Amino acid sequence: MTQLAPPTTSPETTGTARTAAAATAPATIDVAWLGEYLLGAWAEERKHSRELIKRPELHRIDGLGMADHRERVLGQLGLLVDWGVVHRAFPKSVGGEDNHGGNIASFEELVLADASLQIKSGVQWGLFGAAVMHLGTEKHHTGLLPDIMSLKVPGAFAMTETGHGSDVAAVGTTATYDEATGEFVIHTPFRAAWKDYLGNAALHGTAAVVFAQLITKGVNHGVHAFYVPIRDENGFLPGVGGEDDGIKGGLNGIDNGRLHFDQVRIPRDNLLNRYGDVAEDGTYSSVIGSPGRRFFTMLGTLVQGRVSLDGSAVVASKLALTIAITYATQRRQFTAASDDEVVLLDYQRHQRRLLPRLAQTYAMSFAHETFLNAFDGVFSGAHDTDADRQDLETIAAALKPLSTWAALDILQESRESCGGAGFLAQNRFTQLRADLDIYTTFEGDNNVLLQLVAKRLLGDYAAKFKNADAATLARYVAGSVGATAVSRSGLRQLSQSIVDFGSTARSVGYVRDEASQRQLLTDRVQSMVAALAGRLRAASKLGPVAAADLFNANQDELIEAARAHGELLQWESFTAALESMPAATRQVMTWVRDLFGLGLIEKHAAWYLINGRLSAHRAQAITDYIDDRLLPRLRPHALDLVNAFGFEPEHLRAEIASGAEQARQDEAAVYYADLRASGNAPVEEKALKAKKR
Repeated sequence: MTQLAPPTTSPETTGTARTAAAATAPATIDVAWLGEYLLGAWAEERKHSRELIKRPELHRIDGLGMADHRERVLGQLGLLVDWGVVHRAFPKSVGGEDNHGGNIASFEELVLADASLQIKSGVQWGLFGAAVMHLGTEKHHTGLLPDIMSLKVPGAFAMTETGHGSDVAAVGTTATYDEATGEFVIHTPFRAAWKDYLGNAALHGTAAVVFAQLITKGVNHGVHAFYVPIRDENGFLPGVGGEDDGIKGGLNGIDNGRLHFDQVRIPRDNLLNRYGDVAEDGTYSSVIGSPGRRFFTMLGTLVQGRVSLDGSAVVASKLALTIAITYATQRRQFTAASDDEVVLLDYQRHQRRLLPRLAQTYAMSFAHETFLNAFDGVFSGAHDTDADRQDLETIAAALKPLSTWAALDILQESRESCGGAGFLAQNRFTQLRADLDIYTTFEGDNNVLLQLVAKRLLGDYAAKFKNADAATLARYVAGSVGATAVSRSGLRQLSQSIVDFGSTARSVGYVRDEASQRQLLTDRVQSMVAALAGRLRAASKLGPVAAADLFNANQDELIEAARAHGELLQWESFTAALESMPAATRQVMTWVRDLFGLGLIEKHAAWYLINGRLSAHRAQAITDYIDDRLLPRLRPHALDLVNAFGFEPEHLRAEIASGAEQARQDEAAVYYADLRASGNAPVEEKALKAKKR
């Protein structure tokens, strides 16, 4: 599988000149430059979206009831149409711009306004509309897309069923072709086949793209997509029914609901037939002969949902850390050696809570930008081979889980680091965390997605040896045995212990450089995949049940290997991004990258120790280096690092990040200074007792 490509920008300096520049330049951040760089290839689209988000009409209003919130968000979708921001990705033939990367970049920023607005707009144009665009043909584009783009037809994306979420291939809804009438009959034969959790289904949707098993001439050709009207001004159409999902843990501005169908008839032309068609006489045809490949190709065209969730999780993480770190540089708590209380971010524990997560967010941001470039390359047609699409699907399945899980962790830690103030709705953490909770399980459950990544890694691993001769296999086996023997015998650990005898600085010096970080992170992925391949090799000779049992017995290790691969992708993207930075900024950002990379090694220290990749002394040295060197180095730059995210007060909308806390601290400082100067300050009891002694 190909790796994420580095950003297409030119390094400022190279080689000896760059090394010399880094040695002489002070460690400072060019905040304006870094802020522009972080906006990426579609900076103008992001800026345009952020300008719109400043408008209070788009802001979430705390305390709204569910019904009012839903109506407000529907009205906000109408504003997006009026302002001309929903057409970017649609074909030029219907008034769009064919700007796929710019569309996603703009869409991701909407989480700053209201996550319900972002996801409902994603349902309308990124799922419902995109399904018509990518799975339909020209007749569907001209006949259906204009009303979808204008919001004349709000729609639902009816894929998930109550009984089948991630396993789309097994949905129970059927679409049976009736040759006598030239119609498909849409039917949900049992309760578990009801379409569920669908945005726009409970109230606003008048049509849906329904995924169902296509049956014609007695043959099931697998899951296909159908355009199905569901409502008119009087309510559900005949044969269509449904329920409101009701109040949820978050995103209550979206009218999620259930749909079911009782022998609902639709015209044959309502099959979105880009990849599979049915002739008038019921004959099925497809440009893709393999049913399995056809299914995955159809789902692959809808990968933009995972791309946008990865990006919006990054945006939410940036927002949370901007609020938390701004507050931490102003809020004071407890006295140390002097009478002055200490700023929260000067405490090592507070740095440990926030700065590694800041480094992680930068890694996620750089990985997302290269991911977004890959997505645009596929959907613009610039890089649209079958291999490109498979790589994109795998990258999406690797990065979306990591970023959405990380966003929840970052929001929670940011909330806690702000104490009681963080729990107030006005400071946004709690609502954002509630809204983003579902990101981990929609557009693909995170654990299921990582299994797909692991399968791809194993497939690529197996392909290396598909046509290998005996000599190649013998060399590989000898190398594997040798490496295993060294690890198991303790020789690797012994040699490290000898080298490590001495200072922490000498010890960590062997692993803190870029090449060593890459080696350790890459080795973990390759070793885990190789070990899994060895354990699963017998699956090809087993029956289906035994093979499934073997796979299930290794499921946890498969997911861990996939996570390690995703973390490596993030580290590589961060490292590639460093090449383009001015010298002084690059120095600080290299520390940020090292905090991310060494943090990963520290997090997985047990694996490195068990497998003999690190000695105990060196593992401890990494922790000491993070605490004693990296965190103190980055502390003075923390505010610049979040200011580079470029959020303005209208984006933050958090009282504790507005300067109000600094004003309170300044007021208190002036009060106590004046009190001491007046001579009227009371004497502390403990001071009197000290004098008596």
